[in-house]
Amino acid sequence: MGGLAYSLSLFLLLTIIPHLAKREMRVLLLSSLWMVCMGFKPVYAQQLKESEKTITLFDGKTLNGWKPLNPADAKYWQAKDSLIIGGDGISNVPQNTYLQTTDEYGDFEFRCLFRLSGDAATGFINSGIQYRSKVAGNDIVGYQADIGDGHWGDIYDEHRRGLLLPGDLRIAWRILKRGGWNSYIVRVQGNRHELYINGVKTCDYVETDTTVPVKGVIAFQLHGGGAAKIEIRDVTITTFD
Repeated sequence: MGGLAYSLSLFLLLTIIPHLAKREMRVLLLSSLWMVCMGFKPVYAQQLKESEKTITLFDGKTLNGWKPLNPADAKYWQAKDSLIIGGDGISNVPQNTYLQTTDEYGDFEFRCLFRLSGDAATGFINSGIQYRSKVAGNDIVGYQADIGDGHWGDIYDEHRRGLLLPGDLRIAWRILKRGGWNSYIVRVQGNRHELYINGVKTCDYVETDTTVPVKGVIAFQLHGGGAAKIEIRDVTITTFD
């Protein structure tokens, strides 16, 4: 540990921490201090470089730039109250439905806030973010950043190879808000795929199959088999040239 870090640690131990009123705050500061001393570095989402430009993919009012994969599924998707909304949490969705971008993307960092809700008694409550995906009729084939109990933070290969890598929730689970608002970051560059929930990395996957497409649409999935509702906001993408 460097001299500055040591001096700061000593200052905290002797002056500030003993006088904190709340036990929880003392524990938090002592835990942080221990991580500094041990050189522990949690893996959080990287900050973008100033030179990288971010594009808003949802204007908060319309679904311009988006379309249902199956035109018959337009009834499941709407823009309302600055949100993209899939399903209503009341009516059962008989089969998977997707809202896809009209453009394709290759290397990028995608960000959004999301909230998944629904009654598990009605069936499977699940959603996901498709990326580098290709349309095949009324189906979509490609990577998915999974959302929902039993699958949080997984990388799933929709309609192709299935589960590629389960999400590591050892840290993310502590700050995951089931039924509440969470953030998702999908960062993909070359053959490396990284997923973050609430800023904490859940997956770091390296693709070894060179036949898999490296460019495709982004889409929100609402899984069939239950009365689920997915709400999304603050949707942005930064492309890497």
